[in-house]
Amino acid sequence: MLSGRSTDGWVCRPHGWLRHYAGLLGPAGTTAAGIMVRDRPGERLAAVRSSLARRHQSRQRGLVVAPGGRMAWRDVPGPPPPGPYGATVHPLAIATCDMDRPIILAATPFPLPLHLGHECVAEVVAVGDEVRTVSPGQKVVVPFQISCGACPPCRLGRPGSCTGVPALSMYGFGVAGGGWGGAIADLLGVPFADEMLVGLPDGIEPEVVASVADNVSDAYRHVAPHLPGLLAIDPAARVLILASLQQRQAFTSSMPLYTGLIAVALGARHVEVVDARAEIRDLAARLGLQPRSPTDLRGIEPAPLVVDVTGDPAGLVAALGHTAADGICSSAGGLHARGRFPLLRSYISNVTLHIGRTHARAVIPQVLELMVDGRLHPEAVTTQVAPIDEAPAALDQHCRAGAVKTILVAS
Repeated sequence: MLSGRSTDGWVCRPHGWLRHYAGLLGPAGTTAAGIMVRDRPGERLAAVRSSLARRHQSRQRGLVVAPGGRMAWRDVPGPPPPGPYGATVHPLAIATCDMDRPIILAATPFPLPLHLGHECVAEVVAVGDEVRTVSPGQKVVVPFQISCGACPPCRLGRPGSCTGVPALSMYGFGVAGGGWGGAIADLLGVPFADEMLVGLPDGIEPEVVASVADNVSDAYRHVAPHLPGLLAIDPAARVLILASLQQRQAFTSSMPLYTGLIAVALGARHVEVVDARAEIRDLAARLGLQPRSPTDLRGIEPAPLVVDVTGDPAGLVAALGHTAADGICSSAGGLHARGRFPLLRSYISNVTLHIGRTHARAVIPQVLELMVDGRLHPEAVTTQVAPIDEAPAALDQHCRAGAVKTILVAS
């Protein structure tokens, strides 16, 4: 995605205003914009107008990122009072997503400036009259996707495809996500409290669970639907995870490591993580996973379950090329508008490919169960914990080499 090391120490050089907005006119930017224009543009515009109207009402601080890697606390609109089915929550622990570094580097199709943050555990501050499952003072996981719980996709367990709100409605992605605000703030509005919020189990600290709102749940869906059946056929079935084929990579690498930990928690004995970055291979080894370099791929046998978390079309091609006959390749996708696809080889090998986003709210309870049972410890992947008041400096450090997962905690 990005290459080169700038003189100020960034692992990848941030895009300035001109390059960022020029990129929004490229294939990836126009593809993302097309989705927004086609799916209820009037509703999206109304949300922007509502946010602008609140500029003269309630205000709060929020961490805003602008092109050039600039981050600062700004006055942003506070959430409106909760409707009958909504809630207002106070973030207690906010985790960086693997997507956040590219966003900060202005290297995504999401227009900047935007209010950052979409993975959090929070305390409920207020609820609407019709809310039944959560109450003020309760600690909850807040899924990053907005979902109504009542539309056909939600009832089928696919909240990421909710039709009760405009497509791609989510926290922390600015106007592209629907203007719901970011989690790095004092307060966050939740429109559908009963359907979205998941109570935090007793005995688990918020900073341990913060990334369950997205990255940990995303990792879970890559292996949990497939691995038990594969292990029932062959208890020694291998899991191959492709993290990065490049040494300089804008995406951070928590998700491939979470994927490996979840595979082990579900009974896998042989889990390999391919990454060009030596520090990530070292961390994978400390987590009990088998580290591999991209140069090892030629000698790696195809696996029945391959997970592509590279965010790179070349990574997907490599993942499909290492998926065994009748095997499964699960891909997190990426921000490129298009890429090559080895159609004939996949056809001959009867490969099953799934590519797309997670349905976070649907799998959060299963992820929490693994943690309560003591089988999953996502905190082992965390590389930095910092007070939320120090968010600009902590995220600046996060954007430099070696970062994996940063957790911001409220005082």
